[in-house]
Amino acid sequence: MATHSPDLLPNLVHHNPFHSFWMAGYECTDKLNAFGHRVDFLHETGHLQLINQDYQNLAPYHIKTVREGIRWSQVEQKPYTYDWSTVALMLESSKAHGIQISWDICHFGFADDLTPLHPLFAQRFAALCKAFILFYRSHYPDDTLIVTPINEVSFLSWLGGDVRGTAPYCTRQGWEVKYGLMRAYIEGVAAMREVDPTVRILTTEPLIQVVAPLHATEEDIGEANRVHATQYEAVDILSGRLCPELGGLPEYLDILGFNFYHNNRWVIGFEEKLSWMNLPPDPRWRTLASLLAEAYERYQRPMVLTETSHPGIHRPEWISYIAQESVSALQAQLPLWGVCLYPIIDRPDWDHLHHWHQSGLWDAEIIPGQIPQRVLYEPYAQALQAAQMQVEAATRAMV
Repeated sequence: MATHSPDLLPNLVHHNPFHSFWMAGYECTDKLNAFGHRVDFLHETGHLQLINQDYQNLAPYHIKTVREGIRWSQVEQKPYTYDWSTVALMLESSKAHGIQISWDICHFGFADDLTPLHPLFAQRFAALCKAFILFYRSHYPDDTLIVTPINEVSFLSWLGGDVRGTAPYCTRQGWEVKYGLMRAYIEGVAAMREVDPTVRILTTEPLIQVVAPLHATEEDIGEANRVHATQYEAVDILSGRLCPELGGLPEYLDILGFNFYHNNRWVIGFEEKLSWMNLPPDPRWRTLASLLAEAYERYQRPMVLTETSHPGIHRPEWISYIAQESVSALQAQLPLWGVCLYPIIDRPDWDHLHHWHQSGLWDAEIIPGQIPQRVLYEPYAQALQAAQMQVEAATRAMV
């Protein structure tokens, strides 16, 4: 339950800053993968090379808001020295096409000499955040600026702290990595708000459902409830209700972003998934709308599905499902401000770059030595347009 009234928050919190309900996300990770290799997905997918085409392609789907990342490892190749040239190019292109960008400062990648366990990690991150705001405002002083300091702290702390999937390549250190990431997150928000009190903060955490096995013991049920609740730790720390020594504050909670995929429901131990189709019917299965309602009851903040997609041939059915659940959430008077299709263009696997997921609205045509070309996946496009009409009709009916 919320520990404060939303009426006490600045009016800014209640204003929807997004230019479209349906949004597009471009995979922008620049992390070290499981083999210690730096990946740069803005280049791997060809998005930087084809950014004008990519933005132009959004027009038939009335998508005017996108998620992009600055790529920390590329911007800060020397401590406290920043190269904003690529960010400037992205901004120029977005302005030319009437596209609003919501920015990730850290999307699974750190500067070469840092990990979340480094003693200067938070200090360097806060300096980066401040420098980004100053750069942005020097060009566009009046824009609404939406920033995600660190994407998916919960997932990133598990990936780097428990299963050695990225830096710092640890096991059994997930909480320590999460603590370091959230220290940096909070100091980053404070640094940004110091120079620009109007900056909007968009959290982007996984939305999950964890359940006990059928015919579970009380111990199993308690463990499932405990693991399920860990999805809120990062946002609880940001708000100051957990680890208050890090300086989190209720006013740092602004817009709640949730990343939700087909495999976000599982039985404790990860050995069994709950099908998003709920076939055959499972008494433990909960709707996406009910998971959003749980999060809203806890924080009382507007929400966005900041990432959602499905690989392969089930993309049309998935987006239809997302539309149905969005309508249910809106009819329940939940403040759902948008849905981001992530990725909007196909992306390769982080660790095995030859394998592409086929999860975008556009597939990648791979020709050796050439930039991946865009191939519209027509069944997904048709389902998306139907989903857009469904949500729009529901929204009109509620006015």
